[in-house]
Amino acid sequence: MGEGLQAAGRRSLVDVAIEQLREQLAAGVWPVGSQIPTEHELAERLQVGRNTVREAIRVLVHSGMLVSRQGEGTFVRSTSDPASVLHGVQRSDVRDVLEVRAALEAEAARLAAVRHTPEDIARMRTALAREAEVMAAHPERAGREATVEHDLEFHTAVVEAAHNPALTEVYRYFGASVRESMRAAFGDHEMPEIAIDTHAALVDAIESGDPERAEAACRTLLAEPTAAVEQLLAAIAARK
Repeated sequence: MGEGLQAAGRRSLVDVAIEQLREQLAAGVWPVGSQIPTEHELAERLQVGRNTVREAIRVLVHSGMLVSRQGEGTFVRSTSDPASVLHGVQRSDVRDVLEVRAALEAEAARLAAVRHTPEDIARMRTALAREAEVMAAHPERAGREATVEHDLEFHTAVVEAAHNPALTEVYRYFGASVRESMRAAFGDHEMPEIAIDTHAALVDAIESGDPERAEAACRTLLAEPTAAVEQLLAAIAARK
C-alpha cells in the first residue's frame, strides 16, 4: 500500500481508506484471526491522518470484517464484507431471493426432523392455527396481507427447530427480503395464496423424525408459492 491514496473526486478520504483496507483484507494480506497494523502504521502506509484510519476501522468493525479487543488491538474477523453481500441480495429480484430462502428452509426442515423438541412442534402448530383463523375471518384476503405475519412466524419456527443459530440468522434476513421483494413486485393484493394443508403436512413430517420426508414436504410446500411467483412475473412481463 506504499502508493498512498489516489484522488477520488467527491469521495472522502475515509471512503477511500475503507476501500483500500477492504481490498487488502479480501486479498488475505492479514489472515482471519490475525492482528492488523496499528493506526499509526496504517496512517503511514495509506498516507492519511490517524483520525481517517480510525474512522475507516470503525466502519469495518461495524460491517463485521474487523473486531476490536480493548487493550489488545484490532483483529481480522472476516476477509469478505457481509455488507457487500447483503447489498447484493437487495439488488436481486424476487425469484432469486425466493430460491435461496427455499434452499435454506429445505435444509432446516431436514435438521428439524432430527433435532426438534416438543415445544418446537407446538410452536409450529400454534402459528399454523393462527393462520387458519385469520384466513377464515378474512376469506377475501386469504393467504395475502392478513396472514403474512403468521406465515412468517410459522416458517421461522420451522427453521429455529433446526437449532442452528447461524442458519436462523441467515434465514431471518432472507425471509424479510422475500417478503419485501414480493410486496415491491406484486403488491399485497397479488401475494400468492397460502395452503394450510401443505403447511400441516410439513409439521407432521418433521414430527415423524424422517429427514427425507421433512425435506420433501418442505419442497412441496414451497413449490406452490414459487409457481405462483413465476406466473405473476410472467404476467407482469407480458403487460410491459
